[in-house]
This record gives sequence, structure tokens and C-alpha cells, in this order.
Amino acid sequence: MKNNKSLFFSLNTLAVSASLLIATVTLPINVFAAGEESHSLSKSHALSMYGDIKYPEGFSHFDYVNPNAPKGGSLRSATIGSFDSFNPFISKGAPAAGLAYLGSSYIWDSLTVQSLDEPFTEYGLIAEKMKVAADQSAVTFYLRKQARFADGKPVTAEDVLYSFKALKESGRPFYSYYYGSVSKAEIIDKHTIKFSFTEKQNRELPLIIGQLPVIPKHYYEGQLFQKADFTLPLGSGPYKVKEFKPGKRISYALRDDYWAKDLGINKGQHNFASVTYEYFLDDTVSLEAFKGGSYDVRVESSAKNWATAYDSPALRSGKIIKKEIANKQPAGMQGFAFNLRKPILQDQILRKAMTLALDFEWSNTNLFYGQYTRTRSYFDNSELAATQLPDKAELAILNQWKDQLPGEVFTNVYQPPRTDTASGIRGNLRDAQRMLAVAGYSIKDNQLYTPSGQAVKIEILLSSPIFERIVLPFTRNLKVLGVEATVRTVDSNQYIERLRKFDYDLVVATFGQSNSPGNEQRDYWSSDAAERTDSRNLIGIKDPIIDQLVELVIQAGTREELITRCRALDRVLQWNNFVIPNWHIDRYRLAYSNALRHPETLPPFGLSFDFWWSDDGSATGNPAQSNR
Repeated sequence: MKNNKSLFFSLNTLAVSASLLIATVTLPINVFAAGEESHSLSKSHALSMYGDIKYPEGFSHFDYVNPNAPKGGSLRSATIGSFDSFNPFISKGAPAAGLAYLGSSYIWDSLTVQSLDEPFTEYGLIAEKMKVAADQSAVTFYLRKQARFADGKPVTAEDVLYSFKALKESGRPFYSYYYGSVSKAEIIDKHTIKFSFTEKQNRELPLIIGQLPVIPKHYYEGQLFQKADFTLPLGSGPYKVKEFKPGKRISYALRDDYWAKDLGINKGQHNFASVTYEYFLDDTVSLEAFKGGSYDVRVESSAKNWATAYDSPALRSGKIIKKEIANKQPAGMQGFAFNLRKPILQDQILRKAMTLALDFEWSNTNLFYGQYTRTRSYFDNSELAATQLPDKAELAILNQWKDQLPGEVFTNVYQPPRTDTASGIRGNLRDAQRMLAVAGYSIKDNQLYTPSGQAVKIEILLSSPIFERIVLPFTRNLKVLGVEATVRTVDSNQYIERLRKFDYDLVVATFGQSNSPGNEQRDYWSSDAAERTDSRNLIGIKDPIIDQLVELVIQAGTREELITRCRALDRVLQWNNFVIPNWHIDRYRLAYSNALRHPETLPPFGLSFDFWWSDDGSATGNPAQSNR
């Protein structure tokens, strides 16, 4: 499960620039209420995976915020592309940055929110209390009676029910899938609502419902919910739209009358009087604008930029601060994803041969300044990754499909091809050529042909020129194999539409993970998601074995079961060569104005600027605990 204030998932991690990011943490598997055993039916202020809840009822603030942070000033960020809508909930248009279509945003509060210094805990926001059924078959939310929308009207169970139905029935296709295990939503009274589930083993579901964005029924009911236009959004969140210029800029203003500003979960947060996103069509222009002072904070995704492009009078004078911040986030998988909906790419031999053509070691030395680690697992940088041969518990799962799985699943540990060897990339390309020849492929006039005589021509879809310098050496290696690979870079709107419709051969895909994967795995890998427009099964995987492995992950009842089942799923994904693995980094690269401050200790499980503040002289309050 994700919670992101700008994008639900990154369509291309090296193409999306410095939007205001927040943690993308998948929620856990075992749900416990604070101070209770799993069999208890009492109400609680929080829900946790393993019963270890850090903050007690009535806590004053999260430890990673400055509760006395000054209020005021501004935060200016940037993003690439354009926008033409204030509606992030439907599959139309390009919604403005700062809106979200799952969890809290600047505009819409959710029932619960996560803390960033605990991996698997949610605390009540609109919901004051929660109660999970003893058999995990239902969750009940008890709403705060003081919760208000920006127009002053109260937030009620009717609004929660409307939000759920509108999203599931008329929202992005993702919602109907994500909430598909909810069998019933019923209003108990004006401030109480209960959700019942079709599954008892899926203990993630109460937390999934907790991140439901609550939309005012009285405002959106009817046709408005289906409009992708500039109708001003209305919610119960801390900000409202202040001003905007279509496709160019959007600014949010902090609401003085925000109903939840004094709650412990919000104390020391939402400190900027205004938050602005500037839009740029090109990241090079965006970076130069940042160095010139046009905006305040940038999350750098390019290793080359980080190493070479920030030297400027502003950096040397201290007006810009450059900092790397370590994190404990699982890396997940980023890679060149094959679209298996294209018949030519359904041949695993071709996919494996093309994987041999990527020279990561050369790229890391010559393009990335040695900043990256090669990704080898779909759960990289975590204990969930399959990095050794399967143990007895894993084999008990995998052996039931032994005759149907690649033999390497049982005998080898997956490692992407390396080129820091005596034979280097040439040796890999020779291996690929031999592999293709044995499989019946042929080359004529430097063009590779399939055994049936089809020319192997592919298009690699990108949304930013930043990635071109990485992809072009790869295409030259593919050319040695006879594969004609072209690079197609399109604007962000067209890129999103093409991804929604699966209109690509290869695309840079990111499958973000957490320490406790759950329902989102269906959207990544399931056969059902492969046929659903706008799903995150960008690869188009349709495999009944993988479907069953996904369900085993979701139904895991203990941490040990989860680890074993994730490793089994990981191993099968690895050896099917669905992607050409890219690389990852275990830290954030931030550049920001010296007028910004943050607490001394930053949380380990996510990046957010909600608890930063301004020291530009316009803010009021106590700037204690500050750190540049």
C-alpha cells in the first residue's frame, strides 16, 4: 500500500523530478490494536502489524517533528510535465502535483495516517478510534465529531461511504481492484462506519481502508466526480488551492481553520503558509532554474547531475545546501520491463539474451559516478529478497510446481549478468548470440529474425531525455545482437496515457516495495491486473503459479511466513526474466535553499517535507531543534 502526495507510484524514477515526496510504505500483515492482544475487540487509536505501537493514546507529537516549528514562509518545488485537472481520482487528464489518489494529500484527509519512524503503524486522523474484528473479517471506524470540510460542513459516515463507492465504482480502475475484497460497507450511525471483507486471512485490509481519502458527498455527488477539469477541489485537509496557471504552476495555501491542526499526528507539521509546484518541460531547464533560485528544494534522481551539475555561485556561497540522507527503505525493482502483451517478447530466450546486452558496470563507472548498486531482487535491500538457494520452507512451496518452473529456481541463485570480468560485455554478447542461434534465431544484413521470420524491432519508451544517455549505449549493444532498438521520448501526459494503455515494448518500470508487501502485489503481478487498463502490471504477467504465490504472500500469518513466501515469489519472478534489472541507491539526494530547516533527526521510513519549516524571516514561532 502506498501513501504519496504527488504520485501513487513513480512511473519512471529518473524522469520524475523534485515533487514533494512522502513515504511509499506497504502496510503490514498482522493487525493489532494498541495495548491489545489479537483477539481483542476493543477500540484503539492506532493499528499495527505486530502490536508494537510507539505512540500512546493522546500523544503530543511524533518524535521526528519540531512541535514548535514556526508557521509561515513558503516551499517551492518543481516537477516535469504539465497538468490539466484537479481531479486525481479518475483516469482522465493529468492531475496537478500535490494531489493524491490514495491516502492523505494537501486537500483530502484520510481515515488514518502512518508515522514515518515506525514501519507498520497507522494512527487515526478523521477516525478517532478503530476496531478490528477478532477474525480480521471487518474493521469499524469511529469518526471524530469535530472533523470538518473546508466549507465548514461536518465529515460524516455518509461521506466515507460515498468516497468508497465513488472510488470503487467510478474512479480509476485501480480502486475497484484494490478494494475488491470489501464485501460490504455499512453506516452504523452518523459517525461510525463498518467495512466487512470477503477474506479473513488478509490482515492488511483494515489498514488499506484506513488510507481511504474522504471526499465530501455534498460537493462531488453527481457529475462533478467524473470531471477532469479545473473545478476547485474541496476536502478536509490542511491546504486549499490558492492560485494556479494551467500547466505551469499551482500554489496551495495553508488553512487557518484546518480542523485537525492541533492533533498530535499533525503537531509540528504543515508549517509552510504556501506550497507551490513549478512545472518545467525539461529537467535540464528545471535544474538551472533551481540554481537560479526559482524554487527551494530538489530531490535529485540523476547521478550525473548530483556529481557535476550543482557547482554554482549559490552552492559556493551557501545559499544552496547539498545533502545525502540515508534511509531504510527496501529498494524494490527498477528495470527495463518487457511488455509480454507483445508476442515477440513472450520468448524468454530473447528476453534473457537482451538482458546480457546491458553493461551496468560500464554505466556505473562512466555515467553514474559509482553511486549505484545493481538491483538483483524484486525485494532488494531487505530480508525478503531471494539471495541464497531456497531453504526447506521455500522448497515446500515451490516443489508443488517443480515441473512447471524454470530449473534455475531450484539450483541457482539469481544474479544479473556482470561485465567486470575478463571477457566483459563482449563475452556476454557472444553468449547471447549463441543462445539465440540455438533457439532458431538468425541474422541477415545485421538484422535479427525470430525462428518464424519476424524481424526483432523494439521501441524503448521514455518520459525524460535524462535516461537517453543511459539507454543509447544499451541500444548499441543490442544492435550487435541484431536487435533494432529505437528510443522514443514523449511528454509526461503522453507517457502516462501510453502506460495506461500498455502501448510500449520496453519501459523503465519501478515496482516499489516495503518491509511488508501485501495487496499491491496483485496489481503488480496478477493475471487479472494484466488485463486491466491503468494497472501496475506493466509487464503483462499472466501466470497461474505467480497468481498463487501472490495470494500466499497476502495471506501470510507471521513474519516468518511472509519472508519465506516473498522469497519464493521473488525467485520465480527473477528467473522468468521479466525485466532487465537496473540499479538502486540507499539514500536520498537533496538540494535545498538555506532558508529551509528540518529537525535534527529525520525518520528512517520515508521522505517528507511536511515537518520542515522556513527561516526566511516571515515565519512566526520557535525555530528550536533546527538543522540545515
